[in-house]
Amino acid sequence: MNYTENYKGVKIDVQSPNLDVSESVQAEIRASIDKLSRFTSNINALDVYFKAEGQGGTATTTIGMRVGVPGPDVFAEEKGENWIGMLKSVTDKNIRQLQKDK
Repeated sequence: MNYTENYKGVKIDVQSPNLDVSESVQAEIRASIDKLSRFTSNINALDVYFKAEGQGGTATTTIGMRVGVPGPDVFAEEKGENWIGMLKSVTDKNIRQLQKDK
């Protein structure tokens, strides 16, 4: 499932091959933008990549998030099992990068 959305002037591009992104995960992506906006007002785009590999006990899930800002973009990735928890983690990692670049 891939989808694009415009939220508060920020273009959201979500790529999740072979996975459906639930409404609660989409709401968390929007909440991530709200949280990131507190640290920079210049967000142009947010790209989120969901990836699941393997099956059963060897399955791994990964989220990557790229925040498009003037200058170099910031990117963070997280592996785990809970999509919403991983989204919060990559959001916090990107915030730390934005703060460091100030």
